Amino acid sequence: MFLKVLFSVLTLVSVTWAACDRATLQAATAALVKAQTSGNTAILPITVNTTYMENDTPLALTSGVLTQAMKIDLTLSLHDTTHCATFTEMIAASAAHPYVLMTRMLFSSNGSTITRIENVVADAGDWLFNAKGSLSNAKKESWGAVDAAKRDSREVIKAAGDAYLDSWADGKVKVPYGSPCARLEGGSYTTNCKMPVFPQEFISAGGAKNRRYIIDEEVGAVDIFNDFPFLDKMKPNGTASTNLVRVESGLIRYIHEVTICTNKNCGR
Repeated sequence: MFLKVLFSVLTLVSVTWAACDRATLQAATAALVKAQTSGNTAILPITVNTTYMENDTPLALTSGVLTQAMKIDLTLSLHDTTHCATFTEMIAASAAHPYVLMTRMLFSSNGSTITRIENVVADAGDWLFNAKGSLSNAKKESWGAVDAAKRDSREVIKAAGDAYLDSWADGKVKVPYGSPCARLEGGSYTTNCKMPVFPQEFISAGGAKNRRYIIDEEVGAVDIFNDFPFLDKMKPNGTASTNLVRVESGLIRYIHEVTICTNKNCGR
């Protein structure tokens, strides 16, 4: 009897995961880009129960950035079939109002509808913001699928991303930086990914908190939405931030960071 019950449970789990397949999630991220380009949220598989957050603030979808039609110059998406979720980076450098958008979408168990959308929306005044710089530097990078035989596990990818964020509060944390390792922060670009330990205010606030993950083994990447403390003087306990990390053979190759500011450049 136990084996029969166990088999039934495993079957249900496998069906749930299999129903949220990559093709379904890819169709959803394609729809997201079309929705943003047109400003028409009806393109998305949303329901009346879909929740929407923009820079950690709950909003109606009808009042968010998704209703603003804009030209998108570059996109990059992650598809997490295990957790039925996606992440999409959209750079709108040539739009009338330039933006860099980082969008996290969560889906029902079969992937048919979006249950939650979280947007980190960066524009003029946000930390080191420069959409043209973001575009030109992102174009230099290669984010293609990793060869199946060389793919890292979810655990390895997540651990690399966490180690990077953890090192901001503890310099003893060993971060698996690759050589080279390129970091795009706002519009600035560097091939030195190592970060110094942040001031005591950051450590006392608990570091990068409220971490939410999207992991894509095929692309070898994780995006971590988090609340980043200390930088924004108006939000010392944490402002909306996201870190996109590409991992190759267990080593960090690329990092994209976006942090939102209440005042220009977070008052710094």
